[in-house]
This record gives sequence, structure tokens and C-alpha cells, in this order.
Amino acid sequence: MKLLEDRILEDGVIINNDILKVDSFLNHQIDVSLTRALAKEIAAEFPTAKKVLTIETSGIPLAFAVAEELGNVPLVFAKKSKSATVGNDVYTATVKSFTRNINSQITVRDRYLKRGDKVLIVDDFLAEGNASFGLYDLCKQADATVLGVAVAVEKGFQGGRKRLEELGLRVYSGANVKAFVDNKPVF
Repeated sequence: MKLLEDRILEDGVIINNDILKVDSFLNHQIDVSLTRALAKEIAAEFPTAKKVLTIETSGIPLAFAVAEELGNVPLVFAKKSKSATVGNDVYTATVKSFTRNINSQITVRDRYLKRGDKVLIVDDFLAEGNASFGLYDLCKQADATVLGVAVAVEKGFQGGRKRLEELGLRVYSGANVKAFVDNKPVF
């Protein structure tokens, strides 16, 4: 998506040649118009999705817009910490954060992911694929069908897409960064 690529070139910041910081428009401060345009493209790629699944917190704005664009389908987000109001009726998976270098136990109540649900996994980034794999694992526990994975930004050089495609999943990214060269992203 040229609009997203242009915005990354304009406002993205590369840290240590492996992290792309886009917090000014994607995952701290949200450019609503850009998010809606991206959601429209994602919904067109996965029109049969009946539920959107993401992980807290950075994936929620895009996932919300995608769920709305798909006709106000339910949006479910996996929590990274267990609330006192949640019992043992949950699906769980462990996810390693690339940017924070920590493992988180993610959970979704079993009443929100059901057998036969047609789920689209949505997130802000795809690097190694760890968050998507964790969400995929939750869907498999629920016997839900994962239609694909859609992300705003993919760091293609980190292998997440390949790992997801090896599971038979279709992957869509609004912008695929192939490399960082001279402190600039190459799409």
C-alpha cells in the first residue's frame, strides 16, 4: 500500500537497524484515516472473515477498523495478563515479543473463540511471526478456522511470513520492508 509506505518513509524511525518505530501514526498515536484505508484493503482481501482476532494492545486499532469494515464482525483480543474476572475457561499460548524480548502468556476466553469460527488474525507488525503463531495456536485449540494473517507492516527479512505460509496461511501486509539500507526501509 503506497500510502503506508510513503508514511513510513516520512515518519518511520529505524533503531539499531532491526526495529522500525512507527509510533507517531500506527501504534501509539493513530492516524485514523490511514488505519481506515488499510482496513478497507484488508477486508477486501479476506471478505469471508466472520471474526477478527488480535493481541493487546498495538493491534487493537487496526483490528477494530478491519472488523468494522467487514460488516461489524466481532473483534476478540488476546490478553497478555490474566484478569481476576477470568476463570479457567480460557485458551492460552506463550508469545515472545521481538521488541521487548520477553515471553507473555496470552489468553482468550473459550466463549469468544468457537469451533468453526472463520477468523482473520490482524496485528500491527509481522517480524518473526511469534504473535501470529500464538494467536493461531489459540484458534487451533478452539477448532476455529484461520483464514489468514493481515498486518500493517511486515519486516520480510525476519522470516515470519515464510513460517506462517508453511502452515498454509495466507499473509497480507500493507507494507513489506525487505531490508534496511543506509538507515532507510526498502520495500
